[in-house]
Amino acid sequence: MVVQEETSVLTSEHQDDQDTEISKEQKQYSLEILKIIKDAQQQHGLRHNDYQRYRGYCSRRLRRLRKVLKVPQGDRRHFKRRDVTSAMVNDDKFLQVPLTMAERAWSYAMQLRQESNTEPRKKFHLVSRLRKAATYSLQLQELIESINCDARTKLEAQAYVAWIHGSLHFELQLWKPAMENLKKAQVVYEKLASALPDVEQLIYKARVEELAPSLRYCAYNIGDTSAIDDLMQMRGQLSGELLANLDSLMAQTREKQANTEEVVWRGKSCGAVPSRAAGLLIADSRLNQTLSKATSNQAKIDLLEAHLIDCKDAIAAVREFFKNEQKTRDTDKNSPSQHLVSYLQYIRLSRTLERNLALVKVAQESEKAKPQDIVRLYEAALHNLVEMSQLQDDEEYLQEQDVKTKGYRAFRCFYMAQSLVNLHRWREAMALYQRSSQHAKDALKHESILPGDLKTALRELEVSIEGAQYAAHAHSVLEEGQEEEPGTNKQTKSKKPLCERLHEYREDSSLLTKQPNVYKLPPPMQSIPCKPLFFDLAFNMVEFPDLSNKVGDQGKKGGQAGLTGFVKGLWGWGNK
Repeated sequence: MVVQEETSVLTSEHQDDQDTEISKEQKQYSLEILKIIKDAQQQHGLRHNDYQRYRGYCSRRLRRLRKVLKVPQGDRRHFKRRDVTSAMVNDDKFLQVPLTMAERAWSYAMQLRQESNTEPRKKFHLVSRLRKAATYSLQLQELIESINCDARTKLEAQAYVAWIHGSLHFELQLWKPAMENLKKAQVVYEKLASALPDVEQLIYKARVEELAPSLRYCAYNIGDTSAIDDLMQMRGQLSGELLANLDSLMAQTREKQANTEEVVWRGKSCGAVPSRAAGLLIADSRLNQTLSKATSNQAKIDLLEAHLIDCKDAIAAVREFFKNEQKTRDTDKNSPSQHLVSYLQYIRLSRTLERNLALVKVAQESEKAKPQDIVRLYEAALHNLVEMSQLQDDEEYLQEQDVKTKGYRAFRCFYMAQSLVNLHRWREAMALYQRSSQHAKDALKHESILPGDLKTALRELEVSIEGAQYAAHAHSVLEEGQEEEPGTNKQTKSKKPLCERLHEYREDSSLLTKQPNVYKLPPPMQSIPCKPLFFDLAFNMVEFPDLSNKVGDQGKKGGQAGLTGFVKGLWGWGNK
């Protein structure tokens, strides 16, 4: 009986162990790796690129996880390494331990990358931290593969491992393995995004977009020439050490491509081309294709300004390169070295002209731009054409620049007329419209020389000039009778009320306001007689009657006596 009881106890314990193993195998674990790390990064420093703060969070998170899961690494005095194994796993949180360790090492590496700009020796520590992150990511993948996890967790672990290893190889400048790993991570994240609902797709699509610049950069370094145009567009979006490496590597590739090519401009060879100039020529030949992919005029302006900076540096380098040549070659315009410098200056001036025209388009699209601002831009464009015409003595070349100058003068005169129209100076505006039309006709006489876009713009300008002339003429006729008299100004004229100028036609916008100038109230004071009489109104029409019949001779005698008496009294003699 005792033996039977012992055997029954043993069999029951063995069955319990089998049940626990079966329950462990049947339990499925899940870990949304990308979602967990993205949420933690956004909440703990990486929104402001504070990698040190995120590293501190990972350390605290790791300590809490080990305490809750009861997987300590020794005690307070002694350290004893203890990794998470498949036998320990009975909860999803166990999978977060190696993930947090990998994130802590990666964040430390990114912190060292920021500090390595001033302390280059920290790059070695950076690489060691990335190696540590790659080791922990492999531990995470092995742990997930050894236990029962869902397909999404396994895919995310593979993508995370590929991304960490791609970052390590990228830092070591091992471009081919870096590209393979990053491409693997991108493909996995794309598949996950397509399989998940719309709400959860955002972070995976964002990660795919984050990996695209690094992949293009790797493709460029491997030797894929089709990636150069994409890198030109990415140039304004990159920063730090990656941008510096991008510029230097692009210049090196252009120099290699240009070493075997002979540069010819206007039918003349430029001779020996320095490496800096060769790189600029390659960049200029591909700039048009890059500009065609730009989404806005402002993006084109940014690309052109970056190219103009390269042109300025290249011209200075070429002049320094030919500084030790003979003076005869330096002063002779027909020498290959001087011809190369002229060609580089032509590239710089033509791209400057293109940049100014792009600024004109931006000003035309803006509602706040004034015609005076556009006139200044065309003045700069004409100045560029004058400088370009001084580079060569070829008649055909000079004729091309002259035709372009006439075309842009037509635009300048048109916008000068527009600015005068705003000032109601109709006569000057009409004269400028006529001159603009004449310049456009002179330029269109040489259609074979004109560029296609300038030819189309001049034809559109002729239609605009015709409409603007009619409008200016109509306004001048309407305001013809409203000219001020000599000695008056607009201010006194505007104070005249409507009741006093009813016989005049004038558009007065002040009549539509809340205080229209219709009649002056109170009316002005007027002078009137102080005490008016009854006959005052007919005073000029009344004649005094003749009373000589009634007065007779008495009036005459009285008049004579009065006169003699006056004389006698004056001299003091006469009758008293």
